[in-house]
Amino acid sequence: MTTVVHTAADLRREAGTGRRRAVVMTMGALHDGHATLVREARRLVGADGIVIVTVFVNPTQFGAGEDFDAYPRTLDDDIVVAGHAGADLVFAPSATEVYGPTGAFRPDSVTVDPGPAGGILEGASRPGHFRGVLTVVAKLLSLTQPDTALFGEKDYQQLVLIRRMVSDLNLPVDVVGVPTVREPDGLARSSRNRYLSDDERASAALIPAALDAAAAAAVDGPSAAVDAGKAVLATDSRFELDYLVVTDPELGAAPESGDARILVAARLGATRMIDNRPARMGA
Repeated sequence: MTTVVHTAADLRREAGTGRRRAVVMTMGALHDGHATLVREARRLVGADGIVIVTVFVNPTQFGAGEDFDAYPRTLDDDIVVAGHAGADLVFAPSATEVYGPTGAFRPDSVTVDPGPAGGILEGASRPGHFRGVLTVVAKLLSLTQPDTALFGEKDYQQLVLIRRMVSDLNLPVDVVGVPTVREPDGLARSSRNRYLSDDERASAALIPAALDAAAAAAVDGPSAAVDAGKAVLATDSRFELDYLVVTDPELGAAPESGDARILVAARLGATRMIDNRPARMGA
């Protein structure tokens, strides 16, 4: 049976000591993508280990005009999904439990600066987003004290920045990236997919199709890959493209040959969607 706790004190008591520990951090609205992370966490720590799922809609990573108040909160369902996937504990703290009386950053708060890579792509579109992400991840790592933390590759920039933070700050945790879980038509599983209308949902499959087209054109280099991906999205005028870019695996300049990452962000109706995939540039 999965135990649910809401305070750091209860978390420490229920988690105990001496067992290998893995954490999966979520903002709730759990789906099979999250369940895959939990199942992998269980596999990594084994039957004798402990798997903790955090459910916390983090206010500091939402910008002005974003959907913090509308973000789905489905804790009862989340507990069921987490438990079926193998979680031992669900830690669902309040904002004041995480940030103190203000429930958010204070003007004098100590926070985690994501560095230059936090100001590109999602960071350029959502100023301050990764400051909020890295700060809450650091807090939750401190609270849960895991040996391993698992994150999905769908939020690829987030994964890269978390790995960089853990390395640069010498945090004693192994960060594991888990491949994106997709729908039968290729669309990445996301809590925000529920915001799409039926018609928008059908068109959303153009996002993974654009990534696939870009990857197929990568033999001719980054520019060809970008052009091929954009051409796919241009077939539906409802897409508002934010970016479709090629980077190296660490979000640096696009290589002319070798391993790369293709990342895309686009708005379809009221829903902003992101996705990515690996690719190989050049012949």
